[in-house]
Amino acid sequence: MAGRSTDGGDDASPLKAHILVIEARYYAEIGAHLLDGAAQEMRAAGVTWDVVRVPGALEIPQALSLAAANGLIPSTSLEPSKYDGAIALGCVIRGETSHYETVCEQSNHWLNETAITAGIPLGNAILTVETEAQAIERAEGGRKGKGADAVRACLSLIRHARAFEEMAE
Repeated sequence: MAGRSTDGGDDASPLKAHILVIEARYYAEIGAHLLDGAAQEMRAAGVTWDVVRVPGALEIPQALSLAAANGLIPSTSLEPSKYDGAIALGCVIRGETSHYETVCEQSNHWLNETAITAGIPLGNAILTVETEAQAIERAEGGRKGKGADAVRACLSLIRHARAFEEMAE
């Protein structure tokens, strides 16, 4: 019996996909850098996207959950949806209180919980850093920045999801 495999990597054929980008604007300059890198990578991959802006990192998983609850993004039901996957863009910078730990833990926990429970291919670029300089360093760079990394992760997971659907047929 022959086996099948998928690594979710770059495929020779273009990927037709429509992505939901959820961008936290608490740090507007950093969000803009992340979005620029993500947009460059999505254009290069030939995919389309829509952007939803939320106030901060804690609102990103809520926006993702609302999209899933309204059937706009893949779910375990395998029904057609508007979006094939999602990208989370945001930043949390350590301050002088424990709020940093709460925001980091909760935003990432609920983002992953929602993505896993609903079966959403997700690229996560919520930066968790000590300083604004570190955030800018990670956010800048166009296709070499973390926004573009999140796109590549999302597209890889979309390819996996499609391969698993084919295997299930």
